[in-house]
Amino acid sequence: MFENWKKSVETKNIQENKGDQKPDSTGDEKSDQIRWAVPWFKGKQEKTVKIKIIPKVNKVVTFNEKHKVTLTDNDTPNKKILSVVEHKENNLKLPPYYKGSNMFMPTGQRLYWLGEARPSSYGPASYQDFKEIKSSCLAEGRLFEDPEFPATDRSLYFKERLDRPITWLRPGEIANDPQLFVEGYSRFDVQQGELGDCWLLAAVANLTLYRKLFFQVVPDDQSFDEEYAGVFHFRFWQYGRWVDVVIDDRLPTYRGKLVFLHSSETNEFWSALLEKAYAKLHGSYEALKGGSTCEAMEDFTGGVTEMYEMNDPPPNLYTILLKAYERNSLMGCSIEPDPNVLEAETPVGLIRGHAYSVTRVKYVDIETPGRSGKIPLLRLRNPWGNEAEWNGPWSDKSPEWRFIPESEKEELGLTFDDDGEFWMAFKDFCQHFDRLEICNLNPDSLDPAECPEGCTKKWEMSVFEGEWVRGVTAGGCRNYLESFWKNPQYTVTLKDPDEDDEENKCTIIVALMQKNRRSQRHQGLECLTIGFAVYRLPDYGHVPKPLDVNFFKYNASVGRSQAFINLREVSARFKLEQGRYVIVPSTFEPNDEGEFLLRVFSEKDNNMTENDEDVGMGEVDDRVKDVLPSQPEPADPVRQFFDRLAGDDGEVDWQELKEILDYAMREEMAMRHGAAYDGGGSPQEQSCLEQLLCALCAPICKEIGVDLQQVAQQNQEQVHLNQPQSQELRGQGFSKDVCRSMIAMLDKDNSGGLGFEEFKSLWIDLRQWRAVFRLYDTEGRSAIPAQHLRDALHSAGYTVNAHVLNVLAHRYGTSDGYIQFDDFIMCAVRLKTMIETFKGRSSGGEYATFSLDEWLNRTVYS
Repeated sequence: MFENWKKSVETKNIQENKGDQKPDSTGDEKSDQIRWAVPWFKGKQEKTVKIKIIPKVNKVVTFNEKHKVTLTDNDTPNKKILSVVEHKENNLKLPPYYKGSNMFMPTGQRLYWLGEARPSSYGPASYQDFKEIKSSCLAEGRLFEDPEFPATDRSLYFKERLDRPITWLRPGEIANDPQLFVEGYSRFDVQQGELGDCWLLAAVANLTLYRKLFFQVVPDDQSFDEEYAGVFHFRFWQYGRWVDVVIDDRLPTYRGKLVFLHSSETNEFWSALLEKAYAKLHGSYEALKGGSTCEAMEDFTGGVTEMYEMNDPPPNLYTILLKAYERNSLMGCSIEPDPNVLEAETPVGLIRGHAYSVTRVKYVDIETPGRSGKIPLLRLRNPWGNEAEWNGPWSDKSPEWRFIPESEKEELGLTFDDDGEFWMAFKDFCQHFDRLEICNLNPDSLDPAECPEGCTKKWEMSVFEGEWVRGVTAGGCRNYLESFWKNPQYTVTLKDPDEDDEENKCTIIVALMQKNRRSQRHQGLECLTIGFAVYRLPDYGHVPKPLDVNFFKYNASVGRSQAFINLREVSARFKLEQGRYVIVPSTFEPNDEGEFLLRVFSEKDNNMTENDEDVGMGEVDDRVKDVLPSQPEPADPVRQFFDRLAGDDGEVDWQELKEILDYAMREEMAMRHGAAYDGGGSPQEQSCLEQLLCALCAPICKEIGVDLQQVAQQNQEQVHLNQPQSQELRGQGFSKDVCRSMIAMLDKDNSGGLGFEEFKSLWIDLRQWRAVFRLYDTEGRSAIPAQHLRDALHSAGYTVNAHVLNVLAHRYGTSDGYIQFDDFIMCAVRLKTMIETFKGRSSGGEYATFSLDEWLNRTVYS
């Protein structure tokens, strides 16, 4: 029985304008649409789920009277680890905390522990190895109890408490002779409980139709019979990586019966355990309430899903189907249900409210007395596997088949059994079905040796991880033109057109997925409203990297997502001319923060890269360049004061540096406002500080029209070191960490102090960074808005990409999106230190080599 619930899906439109034309008056519209979470549910009555079907059932698999898949030795997936090299564009960067599971999928893709793939701020802190846990439990004679997903209420819900007491029981306490599979597995093992996750159940039911994909998700190295230890594991695709999720087999029950997903067989538990593993992946059972079947289907395959409404199909739909079949895409179709009859049969033998899989797409040779040619046909399958089949043209034993040559029939493997499989013409398919769904698999999903004949082509896939950060890279949609360009940007280069494409164009599928939102629902975070736009780059001339506001002001997009919508993923297919394009993923509103995964599928290489600057050092802005006046030794007053303060060791430590900098900054600000302060201290101390001030601050004071010596003469009273603080330095002046980092930046011998030349070099940098800070303190609040951080770093002589910019904003920014003065100084210090450290070990390329000792020495100290 399925829960009647619905999900609000908000869609929004954006403005597009080209040149200096006014935006379309229809832009910037917002509309709230109510859609059923499972899209084929309509009305308020209970419906059976129309399952998203995906090809293709292996012909050697047999079905009994209950439509169960009968497992034989030949049906068990090959456990041998294949020596498949991961696709060149499909290798995401390993997490910095990666420990190495050394596990692989049957296709050879690396498999990660759950703790490795989750963000460090959420989820298990430890890694759980199924084999190690099982071995340990067997050796100690105990059953596994999962500490990361305990049998407590917090694993059930985060907000909506159940209205009845829950008891966690193991399968052996629920039924006699518990089994993972009873007479195999089928969609009839998927019975909904009291959780609103029918979207997940529909995908699980689809999974049972594809043996290879099923055993990728449900490994066959576990059972209740041999070496049972109360531990099981399942595999899911999560944002570019396959993740192994370990669980114990304690399941939530009420009065001895399973509360959530269960099988029609009371002693069969694979489906209930699979649901528990998926709940653990997302934090709780309640986190699974509400979703799209496409979301779960992608988590079971790693593919990208497209949906087409048959009342408005694209003109090249059959070509899309043909190419999808050649690439082993999973395809399903369905007819809207009759609101009055569950799974009602139509006069042509098709079932409403039911799902069919598309198992073959082919132009078939046809010879009639008057003409010969090819006709587009589709082979479909009813998962019931019985006599409920299409009875129109090209159905079993229909007269049309007499016009097909025997050789063609043989190649098609044509049979006319009551097996639920049938052929139909493409035009009839479009007329009778309402919805088509295609799950395009990534290049590493299947073993090429096991693909059907004629289905050996693969998509080329590129994948990048990114982030929208408030005030920095969260620029919002095109409606917000002044900030839109700040969004992450990605370039694709299309050099080779599709095979046999009459227009000589290139097909790409762009899919934008926001990450970890379901796992963070307990924190009150729902899906952001997301979308993307595609822009053509000119074939000649220079364009900035990244593209700036002027580019978007005078160039319209050549493609974009259909709408901005609050779903986990939005995708769209485009046919583009050869050339270079930039994809800009964004949220609808600026400053909405989140992580995302951007994938691009294409028939030929798409050469996807990030459209951003290289990290490094450049020229300092002319507006802040300043050279400290040099005087010959030993008359240099800076040297005289430095020697006095440094003492016998000839160096200043962080405390002495803090004393100098705090005083210098405060005094400069005091003179800037024409103020004089009371103070104490010895005349000798005052004299030394005045010498330092005159030497170090004179160039800046001169720029702002203040005569230091004149002010010093007017102020006859003593100046002490803990006078009122400036606006720039709030609290206690420069922090210990900032001063220590400044020391470390120039301290080549790791002595913990700076000699005179090192100190002088530091002061030149500080003076420039202070001038940069004032240049971008546009609001006069002694803080730089995070949106100006990239420009401020440019002026200071640094170039950074969006990834580094996001990290700096997280590390040094305030919660309201500003960079305070001492944080900006620390940011500049760290950038300079680490860039110079890298360059010192690099031979000019993208990599540098450090021993562990060298790396720790540099990073820990700085």
